[in-house]
Amino acid sequence: MTLVRLPDGGEVPALGQGTWHMGERGADRAREAAALRLGLDLGMTLIDTAEMYAEGGAEEVVAEAIAGRRDEVFLVSKVYPHNAGGRKLDAALGRSLKRLRVESLDLYLLHWRGSVPLEDTVEAMERMRTAGKIRRWGVSNLDVDDLEELGPALADCATDQVLYNLGTRGIEYDLLSFCRKRGMPVMAYSPVGQGGALLRDATLTRVAARHGVTPAQVALAWTLREPGVISIPKASNPGHLRENAAARDLRLTPEDLAALDAAFPPPKRKRGLAML
Repeated sequence: MTLVRLPDGGEVPALGQGTWHMGERGADRAREAAALRLGLDLGMTLIDTAEMYAEGGAEEVVAEAIAGRRDEVFLVSKVYPHNAGGRKLDAALGRSLKRLRVESLDLYLLHWRGSVPLEDTVEAMERMRTAGKIRRWGVSNLDVDDLEELGPALADCATDQVLYNLGTRGIEYDLLSFCRKRGMPVMAYSPVGQGGALLRDATLTRVAARHGVTPAQVALAWTLREPGVISIPKASNPGHLRENAAARDLRLTPEDLAALDAAFPPPKRKRGLAML
């Protein structure tokens, strides 16, 4: 199991589980919770969720999945931008904790930047950390200039969760190295893309065939190829979960990486931060 070190010295698995789109249909919740439990069994013990996902429904699915297993889990949730300051953050966190049926989070993230000043968000996050309701705080969908705006508080920011996959490599221009220099890992959401288009790419398919694996496994292994990246694919199919877990053992060759770079070129200039 490859581990990623957080700024405070804590360690988390490089491959975790996402929950976007879980909890949207009541009929699917038991199956989704069972999938998350299987993921825990396979060592993917970081689970990422958010109050936005199914308006709290995903957090309820996570609660069912981790019942009786809280000590195994590194639990992450995210706060809406409009709730990210003052007593609104306190209340939003309280609702998330209630839905998750836990007393504290291992990591609480600002989901994306809104109108609330970052200094107000940091103040509220630190207050919740002092109160023991969260162990760490971080951000999501923030670019270098946003992170610089945190000033000295950046030293206490545990991660930046951003869109990162073979088809969306913009963070490699400056954000990835900015975070690495500060010992702050990047958490990659949608690491195999959305809608399946990425996984149908001919080069990705050829690399997968050479290794006898799926294109999704190659895409995941690519995000994990270097230190300082945590990848959080969402899967509710047991077969996909096992494939994801097996991707940890896949080592892409220099030839593989060169072919993927040719098909998905790294950025040559700064672009706006991509988001879903």
